[in-house]
Amino acid sequence: MTTPTDRPNVVVIYADDLGWGDLGCFGADDFDTPALDGLAASGVRLPQWYVNSPVCSPSRASLLTGRHPAHAGVEAILGGTRRTVGLPDQPTLASELRGRGYATGIFGKWHLGVDPEYGPLKRGFDEHFGFLAGCVDYYSHIYYWGDHNPLHDLWEGEDEVWYNGEYLTTVIGHRAADFIERNAENPFLCYVPFNAPHYPMHAPAEYVAQFAHLPAGRQMMAAMVKAMDDAIAGILATLDRLGLRENTLVLFSSDNGPSIEERNWLDGEEISYDGGSAGGLRGHKGSLFEGGVRVPTIISWPAGLPSGGDGAVVGCMSDVLPTVLEAVDGTQPIDENLDGRSVLAELAAGEAGPDRWHFWKYEGQLSGRLGRWKAVLNGCESMEEAVAVAEGLYDLDADPAEEHNLAPTHPERFEEMRAEVERWGKRCADWSRAAAATV
Repeated sequence: MTTPTDRPNVVVIYADDLGWGDLGCFGADDFDTPALDGLAASGVRLPQWYVNSPVCSPSRASLLTGRHPAHAGVEAILGGTRRTVGLPDQPTLASELRGRGYATGIFGKWHLGVDPEYGPLKRGFDEHFGFLAGCVDYYSHIYYWGDHNPLHDLWEGEDEVWYNGEYLTTVIGHRAADFIERNAENPFLCYVPFNAPHYPMHAPAEYVAQFAHLPAGRQMMAAMVKAMDDAIAGILATLDRLGLRENTLVLFSSDNGPSIEERNWLDGEEISYDGGSAGGLRGHKGSLFEGGVRVPTIISWPAGLPSGGDGAVVGCMSDVLPTVLEAVDGTQPIDENLDGRSVLAELAAGEAGPDRWHFWKYEGQLSGRLGRWKAVLNGCESMEEAVAVAEGLYDLDADPAEEHNLAPTHPERFEEMRAEVERWGKRCADWSRAAAATV
């Protein structure tokens, strides 16, 4: 059992639209990410880790609540007006840790409701700096998505603040490091949801110049990820300098796969963006194929986990809350409202653990994975494309790129998995109705 004096600090760093192939330690060979590569070397790289949704708001809801998106009450990308309903009131990673005596801060993108009723300060965070809607200009911090007027979206707590001309990725890194500095004497949760490398595609000139040899789209992706990597280096250096790194659990991941949306502003033109990489996996943001939901993930806790290897566990964002709570309390939480479970034992032992179901649902698509097998119903390649595979069965051990549909040759296995996936889809519908009844 852990005691109050040896409980780990917790730092959760969440990238935005970062693909499985956009880090050096996950196979990118056209630019390096030394801070994140070093983080992987100090901990466990997780090559089979998933988000619970292929888009941002529901992915973030699952990370913070330990629940599937429908169970958490957020199944779609949330808008940026105060008419938008946000994350319903429920226990979060922040409120659970605050209740255990942790200082809690969020620095970056919230995207779980812009009205103060749904804001970070009402969901367990002591401190908040960042923006509330889905995306902002990196220099003016103006939100201009959808069919409403542009608006400035940068906040300190519930007060609007202005950092005009300052590159937001760098500012977020500095603010997170400052929070760690001020809370070094007590346990803390520092949640750092960067908006990089989400559109609009903005990066300082000195970063862009480093990658002049790359194609335009990849150049901007590399510049934005490199700036984020430098900001993360500052956070990790602060932990090192304060002597906190050994007993700080640091989790890094992304909210979904790479985007190819046609709302990416580049040189004043609205075009489809192709700079992100799914690392050979099929699909992009909005897809339930692997490229949309399998994300580059690293967990490092030198005092509690091995270093320098790959974890065999198949896990997802709803596992983060129970895993962190077990690291803090020494026992796995027992809560029937949690859909995730702690994978701390598997991480410590370097084992896969027993096979278990993982499910996904988004915009008419359904999928489920059990062991090496994955079933896909109405699978799309991205947010804005038609159904590519109505019924699919894939052996992810032999075919992680999901190139070979085995449903016709393994009909019994497919029908068994289809039944389980559809049963879970109905459970989601029940959760959705229950959530709607409380609004």
